[in-house]
Amino acid sequence: MANESYEWAERKVAFQPRVAAWQAAVRDGLLDAGILPYRGFTLEHLHGTKVGGSIFDENGHRHTAADLLEYADSTKIRVYLHATVHRLLFTSALGGRPKAYGVLFKDSKGLRHVAFLNYGPKNEIIISAGALGSPQLLMLSGIGPARNLEAHGIRVILDQPMVGQGMSDNPMNVVFVPSPRPVEISLIQVVGITEVGSYVEAASGFFELVWAYRIAQDFAKLANQSMDAFTLPTNSTIFQELIQQPDPTRSRNIQAGVILEKVIGPFSTGYLELQTRNPEDNPRVTFNYFQDPRDLQRCVQGMEIIKRVVESPSFSAFRYPFASFQSLIDFMLSVPINLRRKHLGSTYSMEQYCIDTVMTIWHYHGGCQVNRVVDRDYRVLGVDALRVIDGSTFYNSPGTNPQATVMMLGRYMGQKILNER
Repeated sequence: MANESYEWAERKVAFQPRVAAWQAAVRDGLLDAGILPYRGFTLEHLHGTKVGGSIFDENGHRHTAADLLEYADSTKIRVYLHATVHRLLFTSALGGRPKAYGVLFKDSKGLRHVAFLNYGPKNEIIISAGALGSPQLLMLSGIGPARNLEAHGIRVILDQPMVGQGMSDNPMNVVFVPSPRPVEISLIQVVGITEVGSYVEAASGFFELVWAYRIAQDFAKLANQSMDAFTLPTNSTIFQELIQQPDPTRSRNIQAGVILEKVIGPFSTGYLELQTRNPEDNPRVTFNYFQDPRDLQRCVQGMEIIKRVVESPSFSAFRYPFASFQSLIDFMLSVPINLRRKHLGSTYSMEQYCIDTVMTIWHYHGGCQVNRVVDRDYRVLGVDALRVIDGSTFYNSPGTNPQATVMMLGRYMGQKILNER
């Protein structure tokens, strides 16, 4: 059923990409670097170098999970856009288990509404708010660590200390590669699935320049609100051109791409807790990047593979002749890709480089894990008529994008729930 559920999602959102020059150079560079064998185009997670599926079709149109609504019977589903759930509603008889019966939400105009479950023993509420949203929503509704809930004046429905625990984010480290020749626009297509627990991927062209531009702008804003002195670097003409463009579309003539490594798992975990009772405020999340030394070792080994790719004969057409890998490392240390302090040793120590330049690729998971917060059918432990079905239930996440697995899980559990009725 899991395989069928993957295929159900793939028919709507997964396409074989057209591999152009930059991606082909990275692919061949990975093979030169020993990431073997070559698997060709496949949606399977197999060690070696492969071309993976893309959410962009052959016409360049982007597809999302919203496309899966094409499967739906429009007479049996209602979708509220721009609505924000504030909390779940529970009944609880004296000495009995709490039971979910409704959802309090606000619409786009700020008006409050309540959606109620119909009567029936098998009707239930399913939370799919993601690794940040689902544990936050449980806490706002009174399910979570009692001490944290009471500190925010939230009535405790169920003291569940594991809500918000086990938070993980796959650490990513990047090398920005200026190119002496034009580079096509590409998101991640080629991937090296290594034996060391690190995935090596690449993207290029205009999208990556917008990405760099946005990071520079966003972190400049954040840093200027902090207590620390902050100035943008002045030693990079490429970076200066990026940040000085009010409209990044004017930077199309810049030729560059990125090669990244992302740690699978990871072993390091953290926690999530409320900052306020307002559901529109972000929770506070600590991921503890590289707290487990095994994650740091995976990053170092992944960066060593990137070095071999950049220095490989197959990638030479996209590398300036006198640009060393060390110069690319020094460049990354000169730009504000995060708010961490950069240490002098980062130039010489790949361990310190990984720590100082770690970034997110937004593949958060944990917070409502199986056998801790939900059972193996994703029912919330200690509560009736409530499930959580999303990435917050995961213990691990693959080295590539987890969205296929999340979509599969939704389809899988949807089918299973229907079969139970």
